[in-house]
Order: sequence, then structure tokens, then C-alpha cells
Amino acid sequence: MDRTFVGRWMSMVMVVALLLVACGGGEPAATTVTGADTEPTADTAVDGAAGGEETAPAEETNGEGAGAAADRGSLSGRIEIDGSSTVLPISEAAAQEFKAAGAENVDVTVASSGTGGGFERFCRGETQVSNASRPIKEDEIAACKKAGVEFIELPVALDGLAVMTNPETEFVDCLTMAELKKIWQPSAEGKVTKWNQVRKNFPDEEIALFGPGEQSGTFDFFTDEVAGEEGASRKDYTASEDDNVLVQGISGEANSLGYFGFSYYAQNQEALKLLGVDGGDGKCVKPSEKTVNDGTYPLSRPLFIYVNADDAKKQPAMEAFVNFYLSEEFTPVVATPEVGYVELTDQQYQGVRQRFEKRTKGTEIKNGEFNIEDYAGS
Repeated sequence: MDRTFVGRWMSMVMVVALLLVACGGGEPAATTVTGADTEPTADTAVDGAAGGEETAPAEETNGEGAGAAADRGSLSGRIEIDGSSTVLPISEAAAQEFKAAGAENVDVTVASSGTGGGFERFCRGETQVSNASRPIKEDEIAACKKAGVEFIELPVALDGLAVMTNPETEFVDCLTMAELKKIWQPSAEGKVTKWNQVRKNFPDEEIALFGPGEQSGTFDFFTDEVAGEEGASRKDYTASEDDNVLVQGISGEANSLGYFGFSYYAQNQEALKLLGVDGGDGKCVKPSEKTVNDGTYPLSRPLFIYVNADDAKKQPAMEAFVNFYLSEEFTPVVATPEVGYVELTDQQYQGVRQRFEKRTKGTEIKNGEFNIEDYAGS
């Protein structure tokens, strides 16, 4: 696989996004990637998605199935993906690599309207795959069930949610979960506005806050982990569903503080300062492949794609694409600098492949808790 190609392509996407911000005013429209091309598409928002039971097992494919390279040239069709901006780089890379690996007649479009917005479209049957940086919610499951949309839930990577500031902000290197809550909880709005209110030895300077919008799965995860309630957040901060906008804001504002997926920090390290997070045991930990994988970083999370089960059954190009996405041919791209996430183990990926091969429907999330080992037994 040509990693240099992936790097060039991801850099192009970043440049296009930044130009859209500079020229368009305000937030850019979600970007749709079709093969090697990009074109704007309208922003979407809100929530939706489905539960179900197992269908008959599909034929064993060893992670290749209809995605075998020899068969890709005969495939055609269109696959539309929307959802999380955090999962966006993985799905964009999968779309580009799938086309480069022989599926030249398959158009895979990738947009980013946030996890909630992606589920809304998915549940209406407008997309075949929904990117998600959090598990599907009960109301989204109910919405998809009502619409007759059944899904297959597939973990594809792990991520550490990064907390960052401007590189010139020298007084802070680590924040505790309690301090993050003090800054971001709803009661802080209009009240906790200066750094010395967070810690007495911090300067008497305004905090410039940046973070994802309410349709983002990253917002859901952060508020749940930090404030103790999903969606509980102050609103007086610069919000955007586009992480590139947040990169610009955090890097361009003195005494800034913001958060988003680790991948976007990895792609913009020179413009950002990564902070460690103390989960309460006195240990300051920064996100990395090791700390995300072993769970020692307090803000670690799984990333998912949700696949329309009926489309996967009826559309050979769809089946081939998902098999490719989960294959050993593609999954190493997850951990490249251009994408920047943490791979699952080989054994875990094998379990996820088997879940797709058997067309196991519904969610394995129990009481809001994720356990990757639950997918190995699907």
C-alpha cells in the first residue's frame, strides 16, 4: 500500500478545508470525497439509527470476501458515508485506498456532519455507512427501528481525545479532570473566565475556549466523561463541527484551551501544545498509542462505523468496501501519521470481521459500557 499516496491525499484534504474556511466565512460545509475528488455538500444535523437480531451467517471470507483485489474491477455503484469528523480521516483514507486497489468504478463519498447528524441521515436511509465517535444512543436505535433500518456496529479504531492550548502558553502542561470540569461544566458559563480561577498560580488572563458543536460525538464523550452528564457543557465557547476550524482557533489565540480527537493534533503538532490529563490519581498522562490502548489515558474511546445491513446484503460494492475497510490490507493505515489513530489488535480486528461476515445486527454496548472483547464472540 502506498503510504506516500495517502499522505499526499490527506494533506490535500486539509488544504481544501482551510481554503473553504478562509474564503467562505464561518463554518465550512461538510466535504464530500468521491474517489480522488472533493466537492462541497450541505451540512446536516441531529440524531437517529437501529437494533435487531442476527441474520444467517455469511460465507467465510478471511477479511477479504467480495473485496478481493481480483474482483474489484468488476464492481460499480455509489456508497455514501456521513457522520463523525473524528472518524472522517479513516473513512476518507479507506475510500481513496479502495479505489486505488482496483475498485475504480465505485464512488465512495465521505461527508462530516457530526456523529448525531450522521445517524439522522443514516436512519432516513440516505447513507450506507455512518461514522461515529461514540456508540449509538437509545433514541437513535428507536428512530432507525421505526424507519426499518437495521445496522451492523463495527469498532474500527481507538482514539484519545486531546486537550490542547496555544504553543506559547507556557504556564500549563497538565490539567486534572476536576479542573476540566471546573472550566467546562454548565455552571462555569460567564463565571469561570480566567486561568487563575482554575488554579491560583495561573495568570490573570482570559481563557479562549474552543470545542466541538453539540452534534459531535466528541462533544458527547467529553461532556459525559468530564461533567458527568452527556451534553452538559457551558455554551460560551467557539464551537464547530469542523476540527480544522478548531485547530485554527486554538493555535491562533493566546491562552487558548480546546479539545478534539488526537488525530487532528497529530496532523497539526507544530501549531498546538498537547496537555496531559490527570484522572485523579496524581499521574499526568498524555494520549499516545500505548496510553490509549491500555486505557491509562483518562479520555480514551472507541471509534465506529455503522453499516446498513440491508445494503451490505444486496450491494456487492458495499460488501466489498466494508471487507476492505476491516482487512489487513487497509487497517495499518489507521496508525499512520496521516490518519493518526490507534489500531485494534489483530485478534480484535478478526472478531470485528467475523461480526460483519455473520451480519450480526444491533449494538454490543451494555449500560453505556464498551468492551471490545464482546465483538470477538459475535
